[in-house]
Amino acid sequence: MNSKALVLFSGGQDSTTCLAWALERYDHVETIGFDYGQRHSVELACRQDVLSALRKRFPQWTSKLGDDHMLDLSLLGQISDTALTQDKAIALQKSGLPNTFVPGRNLLFFTFASAVAYRRGLEVLVGGMCETDYSGYPDCRDNTLKALQIAMSLGLDAPMVIETPLMWLDKAATWQLAHELGGDSLVKLIQQDTHTCYLGDRTVQHDWGFGCGECPACDLRRKGYAAFTEEAFA
Repeated sequence: MNSKALVLFSGGQDSTTCLAWALERYDHVETIGFDYGQRHSVELACRQDVLSALRKRFPQWTSKLGDDHMLDLSLLGQISDTALTQDKAIALQKSGLPNTFVPGRNLLFFTFASAVAYRRGLEVLVGGMCETDYSGYPDCRDNTLKALQIAMSLGLDAPMVIETPLMWLDKAATWQLAHELGGDSLVKLIQQDTHTCYLGDRTVQHDWGFGCGECPACDLRRKGYAAFTEEAFA
């Protein structure tokens, strides 16, 4: 049975929930983040706040939470012409995808993560990709990640397992999963310390967390929290 995992950890709601999920299941968990020139680079600072809070507030996970790795993938931002890497309005493209789609992002993230995992003897990669409440990004889809898992395992000549615990959950169910894993304390941590807003806005705190309240990421998070609280108090 696999006992060690590497979590793709951005500092957002989904990856924080996935990190808690991994800490419940594996004996040793490390984290990896990527600086790719993202417009919402404030998430990189939030990563450290979340990791620090997890260590302080959840003693059952402290001994399991290992090293954090940060990789410089600024080249991705240099070759991307998107609303996540450039100062431009968020809009739909002719393809039907929003211009927040960064081509190849998750493919590169997992490939680099697999190299780190291979070197450190970690057997599982955990990502917060979802095919339910999402913007249609093709590199978040289950079939894409299954194919990538096979390719990485063959290329490394070592089994590399990709786990996506949120794949078939909507945002309300993601909030619920966080509550199941860490109770009100984890939900509060996600509200206060994580970052999702595409515009990097942390000037206003809503009941669901900080954000502009208008971008697609904020909209999904807000609606999910409303549905979660409605169900919780029904």
